[in-house]
Amino acid sequence: MLCTRIRTALSARLDGEELPPGLTARRLETHLADCRDCRRWEAQSRALTAGLRRAAGHPEDDVDDPAAADALLARLRPAAVRPGPVSPGSADSGGKRAG
Repeated sequence: MLCTRIRTALSARLDGEELPPGLTARRLETHLADCRDCRRWEAQSRALTAGLRRAAGHPEDDVDDPAAADALLARLRPAAVRPGPVSPGSADSGGKRAG
């Protein structure tokens, strides 16, 4: 079985979603038992997810909270892309020159 298909299934399982059609939990576990790369990918994905949840300051059972996702995304965005107040004269003038 292709590792990309397994990793898609692992991602779905990690997100609490159903496995893709035609892939059973047993087949997934069998592949993981035989594939070190997919086991490593799963471990890294779990660690990343846990770290993001901790960074958001939310326990495991709050992961479906839209406000938590918004708060985390706001912290992850660099200051340069955060919307903020526009100073006078800095707005786009539509290509027209002032004066």
